[in-house]
Amino acid sequence: MLDLSFYKDKKVLITGHTGFKGSWLSRILINAGALVTGYSLAPSEQPNLFEISGIKEGMTSIIGDICDYRKLYNTFTRTKPEIVFHLAAQPIVRNGYKSPKQTYETNVMGTVNILECVRLSTCVKSVLNVTTDKVYRNNEWFWGYREEDALGGDDPYSNSKSCSEFVTYCYKKSFFKNSNVSISTARAGNVIGGGDFSNYRIIPDCIRAIMSNQVIYVRNPDSIRPYQHVLEPLIGYLTIASEQYKNKKYEGAYNIGPNDSDCITTGELVELFCRQWGDGISWKRDADTSKMHEANCLKLDCSKIKKIFDWNPCWNIEKSLNMTIQFTKIWLSGGNVSKEMDTEIKEFIEGK
Repeated sequence: MLDLSFYKDKKVLITGHTGFKGSWLSRILINAGALVTGYSLAPSEQPNLFEISGIKEGMTSIIGDICDYRKLYNTFTRTKPEIVFHLAAQPIVRNGYKSPKQTYETNVMGTVNILECVRLSTCVKSVLNVTTDKVYRNNEWFWGYREEDALGGDDPYSNSKSCSEFVTYCYKKSFFKNSNVSISTARAGNVIGGGDFSNYRIIPDCIRAIMSNQVIYVRNPDSIRPYQHVLEPLIGYLTIASEQYKNKKYEGAYNIGPNDSDCITTGELVELFCRQWGDGISWKRDADTSKMHEANCLKLDCSKIKKIFDWNPCWNIEKSLNMTIQFTKIWLSGGNVSKEMDTEIKEFIEGK
């Protein structure tokens, strides 16, 4: 497992720190003793993990748009980060259809703005651009996509994240080839975990249905996805960023996903969720007529990160759902969310 002591006293910038992944990543780094600055829009959901967990108290939180280059550049100038995690994005497939222009502006030009700030700085040594498993040209294969497979994207979200990958590649070759700055991209699978309140995500949708005493409807129950707990990719991100900080040979593109046995259909995921939640809850198939394209089968081959960094998934899908439900019930009962985050992070790092 990753030795988080590497991050003690390191100056770290996280874009998108008010989001679901960003909040968990901020918490891990704060606990590790890093000097964390976050740059993001204000949280868009109510409730949201960033506010209910009190993460803001342990970091410098800057509310700003990733498309505001001047404000972003001033943040770099003031905080002088050594390590940058770029998570800021419009992350929802369906919102990409609703607002394609904003999706491209955020996901493509946001990446340009980050890399331009890095190019003009003298402090950054390690950059990780977080993209998605959906960057690949989808062939509906039943085997996992590898890092060298063709990129694509049939919807604005997926395509914009592919563009973000191309932007990163171009900047690396044009401006950082002979520098001491290491830059990688990470393509993670679908994440679940406590504190996700996003729209159009399956587990948050299930929880909202339970809270409203409504039926759980599942839009694409036969779709296969690489579901994993949010801590899985975050530890992967931290591993990549720390190792390439020490040695530039480790920069590149990395898949981060579950073992093949945990790549299940959305229907199987919801069925398992219902059994673990209890109280006799159940689900039904949603007669979706939106005609929005979504891949039917999506898996990742994670051989590269396993071989290079000896990284392996820690929690299987049953454990991941159990921890998600445990967190949610603590939140619903008015319990200590911050303490639960710390407990889960500790258990994960210790491999429990």
